Amino acid sequence: MSITPETREEIFSKLKNTLKKYSPPMVASRGSEQGFQLIGNKPVPYGSANKIIPGMFFAAATHAKNSVTLHFFPCYMNRSMLEVAPNLMKKLKGKTCFHFRKAEDVDEKELNALLKKGVSAWTKMGYMK
Repeated sequence: MSITPETREEIFSKLKNTLKKYSPPMVASRGSEQGFQLIGNKPVPYGSANKIIPGMFFAAATHAKNSVTLHFFPCYMNRSMLEVAPNLMKKLKGKTCFHFRKAEDVDEKELNALLKKGVSAWTKMGYMK
């Protein structure tokens, strides 16, 4: 079942506008019609080679084939942070990816609480200044 272009845009706008509230302190590393991404605001070593990257990936809203997705990386490292978002949990597929097909499924209050916890986690882990 596919979603209409209007519904897709409404969901994406909700996600993108909520993510934008966290920049700063996060850095918007990509903004386009296809996606919007936030990273930490501090260069950090990454991978087995410890290559310095501009910031640790935090979250992104993107268009998928039959949904709009929110990838939220902090919950991969700390599953307990999802406790603040019981309604959003219903949309979680896998470890970090939420799939939305209806605009009303995006609970902005829970999303804000989740992002706030994520920013706190990123700061504690040294990914933020």
